[in-house]
Amino acid sequence: MADLTKWATMREIQAQPQIWVSWGQELSGSLNELNKWVANSGATEIWFCGAGTSAYIGDLLCRALDATSVLPMRSVPSTDLVSAPHAFKRDGVIPLVVTFGRSGNSIESVGTLDLLDTFFPEAPRMNITCNRDSALATRRPASNANQRVIVLPDECHDSGFAMTSSFTSMVLTAMAVFGPETPEEFAASMNEISHAAEIVLAGAKQLTGKLTIPQRAVFVGSGPLAFVARESALKVMELAAGKIPTVWDSSLGFRHGPKSFVDDQTRVFVFLSNNLHTRRYDEDLAEEIKVQFGEETVIAIGNSAMADVHIPCKLEDGWMSVLHVLIAQWLGVAWSDKLDFNVDNPFEGQGTLTRVVSGVKLYTPEEA
Repeated sequence: MADLTKWATMREIQAQPQIWVSWGQELSGSLNELNKWVANSGATEIWFCGAGTSAYIGDLLCRALDATSVLPMRSVPSTDLVSAPHAFKRDGVIPLVVTFGRSGNSIESVGTLDLLDTFFPEAPRMNITCNRDSALATRRPASNANQRVIVLPDECHDSGFAMTSSFTSMVLTAMAVFGPETPEEFAASMNEISHAAEIVLAGAKQLTGKLTIPQRAVFVGSGPLAFVARESALKVMELAAGKIPTVWDSSLGFRHGPKSFVDDQTRVFVFLSNNLHTRRYDEDLAEEIKVQFGEETVIAIGNSAMADVHIPCKLEDGWMSVLHVLIAQWLGVAWSDKLDFNVDNPFEGQGTLTRVVSGVKLYTPEEA
């Protein structure tokens, strides 16, 4: 088996368990103060903003936390906010705008800050970034808007093209800040997740040795796991430079047409929920696809007797999401390497995609 640690992306994937433990210890000491800041922000809604993988964080959080949140939560991708700001401005709504960014310097991140100054000058803001020198970390609002910045450890600022530790660490940070857990409960959860991650990564390595590169890949899950399925599908497709087409969906939604994507050369990864009621639907879909396309088509992942990759963790699915995505991260690297791509920059020499999105021209609303 090839030595995948030659790639920075793989080293960043493997570093996640230790990053989570050390960051959890540091962040837990600030949680009470951050919770108070959110509660006293004056916001009537919470908006989670970001582009690409950073936008998927918002989708995941809304599904994981909205039921326990005092304030309504909305996922507002910065790509949508920048291109159609008028669609989000409503009388009487004061959003707490939470912006995620690995580099913190993407054009959409800067565009979001510009739009807030123009359209929502009094809206409180929280920027969560992996780059302490970025616009998200250093820029102050043009107005007197209240702002907090959370800068993750430097180790989360992935050097590779694909977001790996940056994604999972920003998810866990937001789960802590906006979830109901106490600092002590959060620290305990981080320790449990980190321990489970070591086992999952070992399982991912074993799985890599068993699977050939598929012609297509599918990732499905329920609740928050549907949206980490989305991130997983993106991770495999982008690391393979588009040579492995992927789709994602919810376990129930997949039957409504998207299942037409599956053939006998497809691998379907089913993320099994830790909610026993929900898991029945995940398991039913996995069994159905096995019957229709063959046992080898399906790889079930989760804390279940039917799992092909077992995740030894009993936390709620929002927390579990970072463990499920480890499988796709590892497979994406392994398959990219087998396809002879530069795993740390699969689009090297093509000039079509870059680590930090470029080529976007920002327009002011007046120009539109």
